[in-house]
Amino acid sequence: MNIFTRFFVGAAAFSMYAIAATSGIAFSQEAPTASGTEIKQKICSFDAVESLLPPNSKEQSSSPISYLSQQGFTQSNDGSWVCYVNDPKKEGRYYTLLKVQEIDGKLIASSFLDQGNLIEGQENRSLELFMFLIQNHTKTNQGNRQSIRKYLESFISLVKQGKVQPSRRGYLFDQPSRSFAIYHPLGSGELKGTAITININSLSKLGSSQVR
Repeated sequence: MNIFTRFFVGAAAFSMYAIAATSGIAFSQEAPTASGTEIKQKICSFDAVESLLPPNSKEQSSSPISYLSQQGFTQSNDGSWVCYVNDPKKEGRYYTLLKVQEIDGKLIASSFLDQGNLIEGQENRSLELFMFLIQNHTKTNQGNRQSIRKYLESFISLVKQGKVQPSRRGYLFDQPSRSFAIYHPLGSGELKGTAITININSLSKLGSSQVR
């Protein structure tokens, strides 16, 4: 079936886990201006803001997705892994751009659009994050992943073009893992806008521990 047709035919039932995971998790902070910090080419490599972040008051928990730290992600107090970015419109401000969280055995990954807009580089970084998680936590083979990549790439592009409106409709992209993508409004938080989220409902290679 044509990939663009699939966006609007046979949509998966929306899971409340996606909204629960993304409600109130995008936020902004004011921080001193960074200078002379090397930017590394990782999934989370828009800006190096680690030196600007407040200290983590809670000891980092053991997490089966802790490998995201190698991609520039930081574990937050709620156990999720987040990618912070400097606000290109306001010096000294940063906010959550990407977030990955495990809830009740389901893996939720979100890319936040400030006021419904993707910043420079966000489209590719979001796709790389989603495919990174799909490769690590589903039983897809290389051929399946190539098809999924084209599907998600088209989905993100249609969101960018305004051809997919924010809603609670999920678009199934992998039947065995019951994984779907959703473009939805944010329920709360200081970052007003929308998010592109993937929900992997049937995980493999994740283990029994759960991030809270």
